[in-house]
Amino acid sequence: MNHFIDPFLDNGFLQRALFAGVLVSLTCAVVGTYVVLRGMAFIGDALAHGVLPGVAGALLMGLPAMLGAAVGAAVMVGGIGLITAKSKLSNDTAIGLLFIGLLALGVVMVSSSTELTGDLEAILFGQFLGVNHAELLMQGLALLIVVIVTVFASRPFSLLCFDSDLTQAMGYQAHWYHRLMLFLIAATVVVSFQTVGALLVFGMLLAPAGVGALLARRIVTMMLWAAAVGVMSTYLGLLASYHFSWAAGASVVLTAVTIFFVVLVGVSVKKSLLGSRS
Repeated sequence: MNHFIDPFLDNGFLQRALFAGVLVSLTCAVVGTYVVLRGMAFIGDALAHGVLPGVAGALLMGLPAMLGAAVGAAVMVGGIGLITAKSKLSNDTAIGLLFIGLLALGVVMVSSSTELTGDLEAILFGQFLGVNHAELLMQGLALLIVVIVTVFASRPFSLLCFDSDLTQAMGYQAHWYHRLMLFLIAATVVVSFQTVGALLVFGMLLAPAGVGALLARRIVTMMLWAAAVGVMSTYLGLLASYHFSWAAGASVVLTAVTIFFVVLVGVSVKKSLLGSRS
């Protein structure tokens, strides 16, 4: 018996989970690279947690969880723009206020309803092993949209990663492309949360892209590294989940974070050795 391949050949649910994980990894690789380069980790984290009340509200009303997540993400993005436009508060302050407010609201909604008790774990940590074909189709569609938008907006997106003033000077509306990037982050969170969960999707946005930032200088190469790390983490995480009965989503994210720190140590050691030789 091949312990590395047979689990995926013999179990349809693992095959679907692997396929879903690959789609999530590719989507997060593209969007996560911009999140890392632009230092938008805080808003990524806020969006990942801000969907909680939307999901809880949708489930209480018998609506699709993804619809609730989309509403929660829209409230977060719209609220940030409203607070910064109507007050002198900084962007980070607006994000922080909405982040903790929506998260607290979500916790209150979940804790006050007995109907959501069984759904809480799925909301927070995803249903990696319970992904169905409709969700796979939705994730594939999200990946396609992210890739198409990124290809057409690659130039202004690249400029935004380094200087918003330069983006404006080159004839692009920096604020518009910033909002478009926020839309991509929100869409990625909304589509991915059902697989890896509201708490763990942030890890898939950051860890693989962080590895890409350590190993490459060009944005496209960073994305390729991030995609490779994400896919590898999905495979190894699901394998560990199957053999050791670990939570699937957490295993995948933990693998990705572990790879990041291994690469970080390797890069640091290499720099130290090169520095000592010179």
